[in-house]
Amino acid sequence: MAYGVVHHFAGGTKEKFDATAAAARSGDMGGEVFFATGPSAGGWTVVAIYDSKENWERFRDGVLMPRMAQGIEGGFTAPPQELAAFEVHLQVPA
Repeated sequence: MAYGVVHHFAGGTKEKFDATAAAARSGDMGGEVFFATGPSAGGWTVVAIYDSKENWERFRDGVLMPRMAQGIEGGFTAPPQELAAFEVHLQVPA
C-alpha cells in the first residue's frame, strides 16, 4: 500500500531545500511516486508519496538522514518535523 509523509522544515527556504534535495535525491529514490514542496508558514513543507512504507523508511534511514547528519553545505541543518504520515487510500493519476 502507498505511504505518504508531510514534513516541515522550520525556517526553511527554497535555497536550503534545493541544496538538501541535490544531496539527498542523488541517491536511490526507489519507490517514490509523488513529490511536492514549497514555502509555508514559518518555513518549508515537503509532501512525498512512496509505493510502500518500507520503501519510504529505506530512503529515510539509508539516504536522507545519513546525508543530513553528515552536513549539507547550504542545506537544512536539522531534521524536519513530521506533520503527518499515512497510508494512502486513493491515488489519482495526473
